[in-house]
Formats: sequence, structure tokens, C-alpha cells
Amino acid sequence: MSTAHQEDISTHVLRRMKEGGFDFARIHPIEFYATFPDEDRARKAAGKFRGESLNAQVSERDDGAWHLELSKLMYATYGGIGEFEHDFEAVIEPLGGEIEGWGVKHELPRKPV
Repeated sequence: MSTAHQEDISTHVLRRMKEGGFDFARIHPIEFYATFPDEDRARKAAGKFRGESLNAQVSERDDGAWHLELSKLMYATYGGIGEFEHDFEAVIEPLGGEIEGWGVKHELPRKPV
């Protein structure tokens, strides 16, 4: 995926998060996703981020590919996400992986009953 295209997606997602009342002043676990053709490569990629991530999970998908979900504690900023995506891509692509994007869980405010 081209960096320019990904930046457009990130800008859109961050804007939607702001509209939804996301708390940008807090640190959140930002999740980055990639797929690999086999478990070994997915685990090698996960190992490259040891000590830097909150959590790295590798799991097999129904189609036989392997999924990597890496959570990193950070502020949800355009620059921070973009910088980490660049580093993530530098590890993923040489191992034959493909970046799938990023996400963050947003706790919705409770409505009065």
C-alpha cells in the first residue's frame, strides 16, 4: 500500500475519531495489522518489536495465511502513527508480509438511562 494512500486513510480515520469525541490527550494501545504467508515469518516480524510493543499476537486465518496484530502504547497522532507505520512496513515487507492498517478501540461515553 502506498504511503500517500495510507496517509489519506489515516487523516480520514483521525478526523472521524475527533468527531466521535476520542480522547487524544491520553495514551492508547494503537493496533497495527499485517498478514504473512506462514507462521515463521509472522513470528519473526513480531520478535522485531520486542520491548517496543504492548502486545504482539500471531494467529492463523481461515485461508491459511498468518495474521500479526501488534499493539503499541502511544498517543494517537498523525505523525506518531505514520512514523511507526513506516518502521512496521520496513520489517513486514522484507519478510513477505502485507500491511493491513491500524486501529484503536474507542470507549464510547455512556448515555444516561
